[in-house]
Amino acid sequence: MDSLRPVTRIIITLAALSLGSTFFLPLWEIQLWAPQYPEGLNMKIWLNRISGDFDIINGINHYIGMRSIKAEMFPEFKFMRPLVGALLVLGLLPALTGRRRWLLVFAGILCVCGALGMLDYYSWGQDYGHNLNPKAAISVPGMSYEPPLIGYKSILNFVAYSGPDYGGWVFIAVGLIAVGLTVWEQWTARGKRAKK
Repeated sequence: MDSLRPVTRIIITLAALSLGSTFFLPLWEIQLWAPQYPEGLNMKIWLNRISGDFDIINGINHYIGMRSIKAEMFPEFKFMRPLVGALLVLGLLPALTGRRRWLLVFAGILCVCGALGMLDYYSWGQDYGHNLNPKAAISVPGMSYEPPLIGYKSILNFVAYSGPDYGGWVFIAVGLIAVGLTVWEQWTARGKRAKK
């Protein structure tokens, strides 16, 4: 099997090491705007915690029968930091071994983790926005309050936004780099074999 180019090994090393920044950066953010909150309310999701205005958001959500948002709702917080640590180490394997297959494995696992993460967030939003207390002060038959997966959504008099924060953009960038390098390495290797 052909070895990775030196430049590929350098780039994938830097990309893998950049995953370490996600231990200190929020991954995701949810923002809410309403006439009574023109400055907006913000909630950030980190690898192992939530931060922001979730206490105010919980007070608002109580009236429409939504459960309080708290860290205990997210069992993922227990394993996200070790998972990212493992991904970081896995990302260094292509550089250390010079093997193209490890680059392919790293890119594939990053894509799978990203897809599973989005599915997990979607499932949480579905459950959180649909399982409401029927005795809530405000009850609109047939109404659900799930946050958007990505982008903007109107929910009653609120506009909600959900999307990647700094740490999430790091993951997206590393995934794109890993996939791009994999495609580039496969393409150049095919070209070398065609010339022989």
